[in-house]
Amino acid sequence: MTDAAELLGRTRELLAAHPPGSTGRLDFLRARFDAGLAWVHYPQGLGGLGAPRALQAVVDAELEAAGAPDNDPRRIGIGLGMAAPTILKYGTEEQKRRFLRPLWTGEEVWCQLFSEPGAGSDLAALGTRAVREGEDWVVDGQKVWTSSAHIARWAILIARTDPAVPKHAGITYFVCDMTDPGVEVRPLRQITGEAEFNEVFLTGVRIPDAHRLGEIGDGWRVAQTTLNNERVAIGGMRLPREGGMIGPVSRAWRERPELRTHDLHQRLLRLWVEAEVARFTGERLRQQLAVGQPGPEGAGMKLAFARLNQEISGLEVELRGEEGLLYDDWTMRRPELVDFTGRDAGYRYLRSKGNSIEGGTSEVLLNIVAERVLGLPAEPRTDKDVAWKDLAR
Repeated sequence: MTDAAELLGRTRELLAAHPPGSTGRLDFLRARFDAGLAWVHYPQGLGGLGAPRALQAVVDAELEAAGAPDNDPRRIGIGLGMAAPTILKYGTEEQKRRFLRPLWTGEEVWCQLFSEPGAGSDLAALGTRAVREGEDWVVDGQKVWTSSAHIARWAILIARTDPAVPKHAGITYFVCDMTDPGVEVRPLRQITGEAEFNEVFLTGVRIPDAHRLGEIGDGWRVAQTTLNNERVAIGGMRLPREGGMIGPVSRAWRERPELRTHDLHQRLLRLWVEAEVARFTGERLRQQLAVGQPGPEGAGMKLAFARLNQEISGLEVELRGEEGLLYDDWTMRRPELVDFTGRDAGYRYLRSKGNSIEGGTSEVLLNIVAERVLGLPAEPRTDKDVAWKDLAR
């Protein structure tokens, strides 16, 4: 098995053959992927070497010290955190070789076509239809809250292929070409004034059966891989001490003594401790990931992430007083990624409201934690054995 010393040697060979100072960014990233140093735990030929996942840190540290370019992971987070693990687990060899390399290098951005206007929290109730016509599937429907759809080349998509069976059973998972005829992306303006989200209309979109992931009708099980990885990607990201939302409010407290009050001090201390607990819990979750697939524990991390962000940003607005209410950037922008810490307190407060919706609503995640982590009795589900076509909508 590949060990740390071997990985370090391979990394230095990569740097010698492709010096970061004289190698183009994309050329370097492609060479890194081909050397198996993109995801060291992935199989050989797919960006990895079959090494323990924990050893990725050895490669990353050496490359960072050498000034090597990264793949802008925040910009391509949906591809890295959701599409790639799903393709690796359920894709054919041809699909893996076609999609994983340009996904990791950032040449092709991905988005996620899951949520729908009539099936947000109850994702399995989705109504987008895919009908088989020869070697293609013809897809019609509407998706919503789609981050990065305006810059995406590919999308992971779930659609209903059999309306005559219960809602969880008649779903199939596809890879959709966002440049195909019939795909229309419209911006959704948010409370921040931006439009990082989109609604996507699918009208007669033809998807080849070769772009299906998993078996026909097994899309819900495939989607669970995506959703579990999504929650870990959102709630379990690696942060330094005072990384994320707690950083700006802590700095404001230190640098602006005139803003301090006893009540706010007590609240800040509590949230600082909770942020540290969440950070260490996320580290433990990543260690679990190193030896297997993410489970429902990621739902708990995502829950904590949403609550903490909203409470911390609220505290910061109160701390800053009238200054905290200022938000001067209402321009209708189409950002490629969300930047929480590089904006003012008013932006952070408004944008954090979405944290309890994106990646699964907090209400649904509470059910997941209750049933799958704590083992509590499941809520009654009267529609469990009813065909989707017979459900009231």
